[in-house]
Amino acid sequence: MKQQLSLLNKPYNTAPVIELLAPEDAGVCGQKLEQAHQAVLKGYSKMHSMLVVRRGKLIFERYYGGFHAGMLNDLRSATKSFISMLTGIAVVKGHMPEVHTPVTEVLQKHVPFLHSPRLGEITLRHLLTMTAGFRWITGKKLGEPLVRNLQRSRRWASYALSLQIDDEHLGRFQYRSSDSHLISVMLSETTGVDAFTYAREHLFGPLGIGNAAWLPNAEGHSMGHIGLYLTSRDLAKVGICLLEGGSYGRQQIIPQQWLEEAFTAQTPGYPAFGDYGYQFWNGTMSGQPYRLAHGHGGQQLLLLPKLDAAVIFTAESAVRQWKHPRRLVEQYIIPAMNS
Repeated sequence: MKQQLSLLNKPYNTAPVIELLAPEDAGVCGQKLEQAHQAVLKGYSKMHSMLVVRRGKLIFERYYGGFHAGMLNDLRSATKSFISMLTGIAVVKGHMPEVHTPVTEVLQKHVPFLHSPRLGEITLRHLLTMTAGFRWITGKKLGEPLVRNLQRSRRWASYALSLQIDDEHLGRFQYRSSDSHLISVMLSETTGVDAFTYAREHLFGPLGIGNAAWLPNAEGHSMGHIGLYLTSRDLAKVGICLLEGGSYGRQQIIPQQWLEEAFTAQTPGYPAFGDYGYQFWNGTMSGQPYRLAHGHGGQQLLLLPKLDAAVIFTAESAVRQWKHPRRLVEQYIIPAMNS
């Protein structure tokens, strides 16, 4: 914990190395990307960075509010998508059981005395798709008042497993951060290490990501719903890897078949964000299919697979009101690639 906090408090870290390319050499109109930058300056006062990747190269990069390429970003709920990637790696390697495994088979020691009689029906897939039916409250902008109860409890997994399962909600999507944390605990229980340690060996290490932090809870589990900190350039590396079907530098890092399932609409989501796969949002924007890792405040890793492009936004996370960056993508960035 102290080592992770020291990383966050470092006044300066060098920028991660990433291949650069001029926008025009990637078939992109640089002028339109500059227009997006000007729109950020005028209307997105909480923005920290905006990056655009295409054809495996970083083609546009701007920072705001004193941020720079070496600084870590609080990814908030975009952390959930990293839990999905790690789960896919672990399942295919045999470090975690397959997705139809009942959660109680792995988390039996965390099951409280008082729990729903239907708890034994809940599988890892239910958690990945947020269809477990646990009683929860979710606002229109994904606000979750009950997440405070989770984070104040002494045993997070036991609290999450104690929630009543509503018959009418089992199998239906509801955005619920406790599901994501339970996946992280399952990863810990089956691999013997926390998600951050597992990521450093199987995801961050192969991607050359060294400057990172992932906060644990009091039980020592990496938070599954929030808590991950990465630089914007390292988010861009992840985007390149995902666009290449999970490979990076000729190495298959994330199983391609897992990503295909994670990016597929496994359940209808919410109109403002899209449908839901395995801890990823997906849908269509300006005629382009997208895959999205999203966090409060506007932390986004947005994939545009048909354009072979990714867009990274980071912003102030400690805010109640924030401005969605989607308009920047629709008005400037996608048109820049269609020019």
